[in-house]
Amino acid sequence: MFESGESGFIFPFRYVWFAEADEIPSAEVLFSVPKKFHKRANKRNLLRRRTKEAYRLQKLLLHNGRPVNLDLALIYSSKEELSYKTISNAVRRILETVAEHL
Repeated sequence: MFESGESGFIFPFRYVWFAEADEIPSAEVLFSVPKKFHKRANKRNLLRRRTKEAYRLQKLLLHNGRPVNLDLALIYSSKEELSYKTISNAVRRILETVAEHL
């Protein structure tokens, strides 16, 4: 995915995705909060939980009947601990961008 996929940046995430045609539509998502930016595990877990929840509530933006197997990586790349609202808006914009290109 990282070698042949497409990538982009929407603050605070760098995202990489790869899609291929498949009979059964599915999506696999990787959530990453690097230790380089957030040393404490509880902060990394908090940001990862916020990102997962934002994806869970908005994943229907991707599933609109197209038979595609999607791999998506969301890499949190800000040194600041941002609010859920900011993270949710960024995830929504990422999902809309990916859905346009499918």
